[in-house]
Amino acid sequence: MTRPPQSPTRGRPDRRGPPKGEDRRGRQQRPTEPLGTAARRAAIRLLDAVLRRGEPLEAALASATRSLAGGPDRGLAHAIAAETLRRLPDLDALIDSATKQRLPDDAKARFALRIALVQVLALGTPPHAAISTVLPLVDGGPRKLVHGVFSTITKSGVLLPEIPALPEATEQRWEENWGEEMVEAAAHAIAAPPPLDLTLADPAATEEWAEKLGGVSLLPGHVRLPSGNSVMELQGFDEGAWWVQDIAASIPARLLGEGKGKVLDLCAAPGGKTLQLAAAGWDVTAIDQSEQRLGRLNENLERTNQTAEVVIADLREWAPPEPVDAILVDAPCSASGIFRRHPDVLYRVRPAIVAEMAELQRVILARAADWLKPGGTMVYATCSLEPEEGEAQIAAFLEQRPDYALSPITGEWPGITEQGTIRTLPTMLAKEGRLDGFFIARLQRKG
Repeated sequence: MTRPPQSPTRGRPDRRGPPKGEDRRGRQQRPTEPLGTAARRAAIRLLDAVLRRGEPLEAALASATRSLAGGPDRGLAHAIAAETLRRLPDLDALIDSATKQRLPDDAKARFALRIALVQVLALGTPPHAAISTVLPLVDGGPRKLVHGVFSTITKSGVLLPEIPALPEATEQRWEENWGEEMVEAAAHAIAAPPPLDLTLADPAATEEWAEKLGGVSLLPGHVRLPSGNSVMELQGFDEGAWWVQDIAASIPARLLGEGKGKVLDLCAAPGGKTLQLAAAGWDVTAIDQSEQRLGRLNENLERTNQTAEVVIADLREWAPPEPVDAILVDAPCSASGIFRRHPDVLYRVRPAIVAEMAELQRVILARAADWLKPGGTMVYATCSLEPEEGEAQIAAFLEQRPDYALSPITGEWPGITEQGTIRTLPTMLAKEGRLDGFFIARLQRKG
C-alpha cells in the first residue's frame, strides 16, 4: 500500500521526491522489477495461450511478447515456454510432490513454478535468478507458496528425467494407433530440439554443400546439421542455395519427379514444397489463404531465384482455369507429426481437432480431384500422426472416386508401407536424428 506523504521538515524544502509507487504527477508506477522479469511474464502468457486457449505457440508469440524491448527477451520467452511444454508432465509431477493440496492446472502459482523450475532443471539458469524474476508475477499468499515449493524442490537435488513423459492422452492415443515402441521413440524425440534439415536447390551439389556446411546427407539434395545453428548466418543462405525443410516434408514434392507441365501446390505456405517444385522445373501455381504466410513464400522465392505464381485464396471457393498435370495437396492438419519442433501440439491436438481437420481435408481432396487431367498425378500429404488424417482419409477418397487409384511408392524412401504409401514415425532414422511424422500417398487419375 502506498504510504501518504509526511509533513516536510520545518524550515527546509522537502526533497524526498514523490511517494513510493507514484511519479511526480501522482501516477501509479509498477515497482522496479529484476531484469528479465518481463521475459518470464511473456513466457507465462505464451503457456496460457497454448494450454488454456488452445493457440499454436508460434501464433501466440507476437501478442505475448509485444511489450518486450528486443529480440533476446523475445527469444528467451519462447525458449522458456517451449522447454516447459517439452517437460510439462514431469514438471507438474515435481510440483505435486511438494504441495499438500494439488494446485489447479490453471493456477498462476503452478505456471510460475513451471517456468522457474524448467529454467533451473533444463536451461541452466541459476536458482536465484529463476525465482527472483518469477516472484514479481505472483501476488499475495501464492508468492510465499511459490518460493517455498521452489526452494523445497531445488534444494532436494532432484533432476528431471532424461527422457520426458508424454501427456497421458497423447500417449494413449499413439499407443493405440502405433504401439509402445512408437510412444517410447516419441518420448526420446521430444527430449531435445531436432537437427536442422536443408533442401538444396541443386541436388547435384549435395556432396559439395555437405562438406561446406559440415553436415551429413541422408538423401540427394539434403544436408542435415546439428540443432542450434543460426540459419541466416550459414553459408549459402544469401545466395539461395538451400532452404530449411525437414527431410520427411521434402518427400511429397520429390515423388512428383522432374517438371512435366503445370502443377498446383495447394496449401503452399510457407513454401518449401513450392521451391522444390520450381527447382525441379515445374510450372508452379502456389495457393494459400494466409497472406502473411505467403509473404514468407515470396521472400524465399526471391532469395532462391525460383519462380511461381502465388495466389491468395480459399480452396473451398477457388478453382483453376483448366485441369493441370499434377497436384500436391499438403493438406491442413493437426500437425501432431511435427511435435519435435512444436511441442505445443502435444496439448492442443484433441479428437475434436482431428475430426475438424479430417473434414477439411475431405473437402479439399474432393475439389482438387476434379482439377487433375486424366493420367495426371496427385500427391497427398499431412504432417500428422493421426490415421484419420492419413490412411483413413485416402481409403475413403478412393471409395468415393473410382477414377483414381494408388500409384505405389517404391525405392529407398523411409516409411514405405505394404500398400505403397509412406508413413514416417519417430522410430525411424533414430541414429541419424529421426524425422517428422508424415503420411504420404501418390495417386493417379485414370486416363
